[in-house]
Amino acid sequence: MVEEVVVEAEPKAKKPILLIVGGLLVLILLVVGAVVGTLFATGFFKPKAELTAEQMLEGDGHGDASKADAHSAPAKGGKDGAPAKGGKDGKDGAPSKLTKKSPEMIRFDYSYLQLDRDFLVNLTGSRKVMSVQVAVMTRYDQRVLDNVKKHEFALRSVIMDVMRQTVDADLVKPEFRKELAVRIRDVMNTLLEKYEDFGGIEDVYFTSFIVQ
Repeated sequence: MVEEVVVEAEPKAKKPILLIVGGLLVLILLVVGAVVGTLFATGFFKPKAELTAEQMLEGDGHGDASKADAHSAPAKGGKDGAPAKGGKDGKDGAPSKLTKKSPEMIRFDYSYLQLDRDFLVNLTGSRKVMSVQVAVMTRYDQRVLDNVKKHEFALRSVIMDVMRQTVDADLVKPEFRKELAVRIRDVMNTLLEKYEDFGGIEDVYFTSFIVQ
């Protein structure tokens, strides 16, 4: 008797699974491609330029020292002894102030010069005479004092012209000496600005003052 062999057909469920997996792979590739393309478009993969030493210094707040000068260059000279334009070194060519550094702050360095000879003049409308010794102070560099020595003869003349304008009534004023010192400072700076384009005398002091 012949036995019948029944061959069961393979299930067809594998094809839909393969299609789904393939579709997912294609979708993943498309998403990855879109992300990579976006990163390229934004320059994500471009190498970053190396910073120079100067750029690194500027980035941490220690860049160009000219931007952080705590003491701006002096302005044109006047009654307060500030510098005039056209000097030698600072802004607008004016000499720069001398400074000395301390842990707490930056301080100006004071320099003094006493003129060698006394100033002796007659007062206007009086028989009295005035005899004074004059010293000057500056916080600018040595050239201010060098200019005072250089033009001493001219300076003595303008100083005595100011002193001669004193009258007896001026002597009793409480602020007479201070006012006279300011006037002398101003004429000295004016003369130095005329010849050197810079004054720089900030105060005038009387180291001796006699009226008799």
